[in-house]
Amino acid sequence: MPADGFGTVDQKTPHSLRQTSDTDARVIVVGNEKGGAGKSTVAMHMSVALMRMNQRVGVIDLDVRQRTLTRYLENRLRWVQSTGSKLPIPEIIRVDASTERDLDAAEREESERLLGAIKRLKAVCDVIIIDVPGGDTFLARLAHTVADTLVTPLNDSFVDFDLLGDVNPQTLEVIRPSFYSEMVWNCRKKKAQESRKPIDWIVMRNRVSPLEARNKQKVGEALNNLSKRIGFRLGPGLSERVIYRELFPAGLTLLDLTERGSNIAFTMSHVAARQELRDLVILLKLPALAGAEITF
Repeated sequence: MPADGFGTVDQKTPHSLRQTSDTDARVIVVGNEKGGAGKSTVAMHMSVALMRMNQRVGVIDLDVRQRTLTRYLENRLRWVQSTGSKLPIPEIIRVDASTERDLDAAEREESERLLGAIKRLKAVCDVIIIDVPGGDTFLARLAHTVADTLVTPLNDSFVDFDLLGDVNPQTLEVIRPSFYSEMVWNCRKKKAQESRKPIDWIVMRNRVSPLEARNKQKVGEALNNLSKRIGFRLGPGLSERVIYRELFPAGLTLLDLTERGSNIAFTMSHVAARQELRDLVILLKLPALAGAEITF
């Protein structure tokens, strides 16, 4: 990881999506507008999984307040330095919010920073993963617009379902899309107009309880109905496991547990969790990995 990997990009680029590099690097945005859905955990595990599939990965942290993904990678770097282990670490660029008081100037500066970061990573990466904060900001909307693939982790409950749409509680029929779905629709339309490329939208049922419950079944049925209405692919996410919280301080992922110094016993639960990561890689349908064997 370069020493300036945690710095702000000051490279200037025109305020237009057409000015980003035309390389084949895939831009994956992990985002929704609610906190606590596991976006940074998904982004981190996705990064390591793809690197273990011989993909060159770069990440951009847009969470200007919490910086969870940045801290995760800082923990990982410290763990590597203290143990002498060799673990894959992605290139990382932290993009900060503008301090300009004028709104137009602030948005122009943030556009230059984000598009410059993407252009810089496209020169050296096969995949770029952008971790978006849980809120409606200009940077978050711009990130959604540049996505080739949008991954939306969603806690398996109707509280989080409301982020996507409003449903009839009796029939589970979709009444109308919600504010986040409308934002994604606008971003898809803008990208189609500017680059003639679609955004592949994946909604992940994250932190799913292993227990079969009526509410779990109802959420699944409602999501299926909504996916047909607003056009996303629905897939499994990462189950609720204590191990994810335990791994953060060391900067490790489930794919690192057999490495020297992890001090965490590898269990059958972790085997099942690895299968979830394999399913996630398959769900992404990355052109560069078409037909490739999953090696973890």
